[in-house]
Amino acid sequence: MAIFSKEEAQRLLKKVLSYSKAEECEVALNGSDGGNIRYARNSVSTAGEISQQTLVVSSTFGKKTGVASIDEFDDASLEKVVRRAEELAQLAPENPEHMPLLGPQDFPEPITYVPATAAVTPDTRAEAVAKSIQVTKEAKLQAAGYLENTTSFSSIMNSKGLFAYNKNTDVVFSVTTRNEEGTGSGYAARGYNDISKLDTYAATKIAASKANGSIGAKAIEPGKYTVILEPVAVAYLLESLFFGLDARNADEGRSFMSKAGGGNRLGEQLMDTKVNIYSDPFNPELPSSTWSREGQLLQKRNWIEKGVVKNLSYSRFWADKKKVDPVPPPSNIIMEGGSASLEELIKSTEKGILVSRLWYIRMVDPQTLLLTGLTRDGTFYIENGEVKFPIKNFRFNESPVIMLNNVEALGKQERSISVESYRSYLVPAIKARDFTFTSLSDAV
Repeated sequence: MAIFSKEEAQRLLKKVLSYSKAEECEVALNGSDGGNIRYARNSVSTAGEISQQTLVVSSTFGKKTGVASIDEFDDASLEKVVRRAEELAQLAPENPEHMPLLGPQDFPEPITYVPATAAVTPDTRAEAVAKSIQVTKEAKLQAAGYLENTTSFSSIMNSKGLFAYNKNTDVVFSVTTRNEEGTGSGYAARGYNDISKLDTYAATKIAASKANGSIGAKAIEPGKYTVILEPVAVAYLLESLFFGLDARNADEGRSFMSKAGGGNRLGEQLMDTKVNIYSDPFNPELPSSTWSREGQLLQKRNWIEKGVVKNLSYSRFWADKKKVDPVPPPSNIIMEGGSASLEELIKSTEKGILVSRLWYIRMVDPQTLLLTGLTRDGTFYIENGEVKFPIKNFRFNESPVIMLNNVEALGKQERSISVESYRSYLVPAIKARDFTFTSLSDAV
């Protein structure tokens, strides 16, 4: 077992620190146990389990820091990795942005660990995949999917007396469904801390419906359309915005949060008043750690409130330089939604396009956050409140900042995964006007 209890981690970290001769020393201990199962063409292709542990020592003399890691925990190995970090520190150049270690902090217990998820077995994974394959066989489709569960822990301790520990469980599932001819495609992805919330049968039903519904797609002219972005498409599109709420990048003129002439856009109204984005380690649908990698307390924080930028993250170095309080980056991202179902959003649309998923998203202009990418796995034309027919996929050129200025309605929240980063977000479906599609794509 690679999972240390809080007490076991604390004992080992204390032992490692006892070997240190550095002016400052920080030790991180992490481990994970997990398993996975992969399937394609309605048959399991691979399965496996992974167990790993890593200990990382950072030793500092003045502003010179050396880092060494190891995965052996006998006394001789522990002392050896400490000496190695100290040797590297003496050889390292000074870090002009070095900040002293934090002292003791009081971190509340997180809610990220679910025993049922930690107890998942190969049989559990096989049964979940069997339910998914049952759907595609009944629908005369082929499925390719992946399911992985992980139990992990992370802990840090330093020579100033700080100690932090977190234990987490996670399960992720994704499936792509296609017909034999390859002319229709559907997709679904789910991620939870609690395995009991995962319904692979229901998720695959949605993917199968998209696949069969997207056969015979028609070409329509590119242009500006009202769109309904399903939650998984929203997660993909907004991910770069979520990671862009950083004060230093803005102050140095490298992001969409940069103000003309210098500084950042903190406090400005950048989006529609319906837009509220925050982080909260204790959100029951998307819990997270209660401390950052630097050992800072994480708590509920509003980033965008009624379209106004309320916070940017400040590293300890940048906060010290700007004479403000440090703000750690978000541990999770939640966007408030509305009460409308996807069906109700469609019913309220006179003419528009339903987008199931976006992919291959690339940055065009960091200053405006202009992105380009493609729709996939089911794109449909809406007229008079009804889905009329499937359409060929589009390339889009759009900025999520502009899209969030054009919001007309928000659907219900849903936990969605971006498989580009394998991070989960809690986001709603979004109906927005004037979304820019620039060309057609023949891919399904």
